[in-house]
Amino acid sequence: MDDDDFRFMDFKEIIKNLIVKDISPGMPEAIDRLFMDIANINRESMADIQDTQIEEMAVNLWNWAVTRNVGLLISKEQKAKLRHVACKLLCMCDDTAATEEVIHRRILMTMKTGKGWVDVGNAVMADEFFQAALTGLEQLYAKIMERSCSETQLTMQKLAVERNLFKVYSYQAESAIAQDDFQRASTCAMRCKDMLARLPKMAEYLHILCYNFGVENHMLNKYEESCYWLSQSYDIGKTNKNSVDPEMLAKVLRLLATVYMHWDDREYHDKALSAVNLANKEHLNPAGIFLKIKILLKGETSNEELLEVLMEILHLNMSLDFCLSITKLLMDNERELVGFHFLKIISDHFKSPENMGRALVVHIDILLQRKEELFAQEKIEEVIRGQQTGRPLATELVGYLHNILWKKASKSFEAHNYTDALCWYYYSLRLYESGKMDMEFSKLKRNMASCYLHLNQLDKAKEAVAEAEQLDPGNTFTQFYLFKIAVLEGNSDKALQTIAILENLLTTETAEGNDPIRDTISPATLFGLAAQFALENGQQLAGEKALEYLAKYSEDTEQIITALKCLFRLLVPKVSEMPESENKKKETDRLLVCLNRVHLKFSQTLFGKDSTSASWINEAHWFRKIAWNLAVQSHREPVTMREFFILSYKMSQFCPSDQAILIAQKTCLLMAASVDLQQGKKAATPSEQMKFLNRALEQIHKCRDIWNVLKETGDFSNDPCEILLILYEFEVKAKKNDPLLDNFLDSMWHLIHFESKALETIATLAMEMPAYYPSIALKALKGALLLHKRKESFDVMKYSHCLHNLINLLVPGGVPSAELCPLEEVCGYFEDGLNLICHTEGYPEVEILWLMMMSWNIGIYMYGRKKYVATEKWCGLSVRFLDHLGSLRSIYETQVNVLYSELVDTLNKNKSSVFREE
Repeated sequence: MDDDDFRFMDFKEIIKNLIVKDISPGMPEAIDRLFMDIANINRESMADIQDTQIEEMAVNLWNWAVTRNVGLLISKEQKAKLRHVACKLLCMCDDTAATEEVIHRRILMTMKTGKGWVDVGNAVMADEFFQAALTGLEQLYAKIMERSCSETQLTMQKLAVERNLFKVYSYQAESAIAQDDFQRASTCAMRCKDMLARLPKMAEYLHILCYNFGVENHMLNKYEESCYWLSQSYDIGKTNKNSVDPEMLAKVLRLLATVYMHWDDREYHDKALSAVNLANKEHLNPAGIFLKIKILLKGETSNEELLEVLMEILHLNMSLDFCLSITKLLMDNERELVGFHFLKIISDHFKSPENMGRALVVHIDILLQRKEELFAQEKIEEVIRGQQTGRPLATELVGYLHNILWKKASKSFEAHNYTDALCWYYYSLRLYESGKMDMEFSKLKRNMASCYLHLNQLDKAKEAVAEAEQLDPGNTFTQFYLFKIAVLEGNSDKALQTIAILENLLTTETAEGNDPIRDTISPATLFGLAAQFALENGQQLAGEKALEYLAKYSEDTEQIITALKCLFRLLVPKVSEMPESENKKKETDRLLVCLNRVHLKFSQTLFGKDSTSASWINEAHWFRKIAWNLAVQSHREPVTMREFFILSYKMSQFCPSDQAILIAQKTCLLMAASVDLQQGKKAATPSEQMKFLNRALEQIHKCRDIWNVLKETGDFSNDPCEILLILYEFEVKAKKNDPLLDNFLDSMWHLIHFESKALETIATLAMEMPAYYPSIALKALKGALLLHKRKESFDVMKYSHCLHNLINLLVPGGVPSAELCPLEEVCGYFEDGLNLICHTEGYPEVEILWLMMMSWNIGIYMYGRKKYVATEKWCGLSVRFLDHLGSLRSIYETQVNVLYSELVDTLNKNKSSVFREE
């Protein structure tokens, strides 16, 4: 059966399958089901099962629950639940005829079940089972007393009952403590204590139990209850010294003394002192001596009394470290006179050089903590003389003293007392033996260099850093100080070089500690400090680079945004003033990278948020405008301009969509699409061109959505956006050879705001490679000519240009395209042009010349096709154009007239050919 089927079984089936399957992933679910169901099960609901069967079921479930394999797979709470169910089943059976064995089993099961509930923190549930165990014990005792047996057997059996009764009372005490019922807990414990005369072997157990109660109450600051339990623990242990070790008794008494001291060191001072003295009599221990001194210091003990106690300590052969800890305790409690006197006694008492050195170093530490700096300096000089005269400190003591001196120097550094900090660092420097340099020495030199920098002693700082670099060149702080020195010297190249090295180090190694800036430092923090230092000292290039690194490596979004804003404030004005050059392009690309980082951080921070705070909106506006301005400045670099416009659009998406933002978004997308279309024209391969066209189309669609929303916010009749979108989309579709291009055009021809220029642009795009749609171009140019004629202020120049394009489309290279337009219609366009020339001033002479030559070429083409009537017609038309030439007429008149006369003569000779024309 599958594990999930446990939920479809009844109570008895679950027990059976649990025991049979032994280990199953569905065990926890089955146990919970049993525990919930047992509350609703009684003997009547299981009337179909005999008592023996129920008892067997309960015992089997109990035994299964406590087996080792199962016990490792289920929690203590689940085990408690299983025991609970087993007990409940067993208690359903009729107990009027129960044997002693059955009663004894019930007692053990109820005791262990109750204890299990206590252990998992459910004391209320446990009490029911403890009460059942007591009832069972009474029943068992009665059974024992009823039957006849020897006096010895009876005594043994009564003792067995009493041992179980002792356990139940102790468990009830634990339950009461868990429920914060001191009265019940003490009552149960006292019952156990009264039974110790008959059960002496249980003394140690009860002694430990009361001690644990004392510890728990002390942790909860219940001093009175804690003192009660600890006193009981001591009393029980004292009366049963054979069972309880003296060390444990001393431990109980020390805790009792501590509780008295914490409770009220004035009222209970004598009791605390009495307890600790008794503890030390039971078992002398350094902890007890220390506690005694602590208690004495809490009271009004005189210095003389303290000294007497301290002298006793020396006779107890305590270690030097212990004596030094006592000295520190005295100092911490404002007993300097006694402390220093005891320290002198210690120094005289412990004669070995190592012990004397340790005492001396501790003495220095204490003097510095007490701000006895002059005395401390005398002791330090004593140590240094010893180092130089063959009485050196042990290596670990030298390190300890270094730490003391550095800690003192660090405090002076933090207080901006750099001269004093140097004094203590100098002592540390003198402790180094000649030639024994290590990494700590390089730290020391860096720390000294930092002090020199703050004191404007640049030469000394350079010297100190040079020594540090020689020993540890790959250290981040070494490079940081080299950077600071380069900045102070005004050496921009060196500053940039060192911060680049610093960037490499910070991204590959963990920053060291123990420097005066801070023990540990993140790359972002160090770059922030570098940027601030460089800018404060007029080194803008180094400051810019540090800000750039700060934005790159910081994990704090607000810090990144602030750093980039500062960087843009520095770079943008500088870049805008630079002449066009490779360097300007490099700086512009740098700004582009930074803006992309800004957008990434905005996206990561605001992703999934329904609303944006005012501060973030303001920041987005700021960067949007920066991107826009940079786009405008980059008009000579279309690709870069496009990137800035796209970034301006992206940043605007974090701003509320009011009319101004929609207009800006529309413009950004239009400009980006325009650049992509231009890039598509320059593409080296079809696939590259397709990439640009697809990208442009995506921007066109976004822009159209924005435009549709924007039109609802006001009057935009003079905005060319819609025309541009149509033109851009037409260009993409035409160059992609979109089969639905005609459908697209059908939906736009009717637009009343289409102008002749737009139609002419469509005509050009329709014929621009790789597009080739002459029919569309023809329709667009025809519409453009018609619009030109309808205009109130007729522009003859624009008309002539449009006519030129139309005729050039219909007669490419002087060869009429009959597929596009009949020749008669083509001739009509020439006649329209001639008519306009006759009645309008200002028609471009070059265009008249072009029309003349084009009509002549068509005539010659007809002549070649032996269509002589058409030839005479077209050539005659050419001569008519000649009559309207101005300054150019004298150049072409003679030649054209001669050619025309010759052509007419030839045509007259071939009149018969007229009849063969179609």
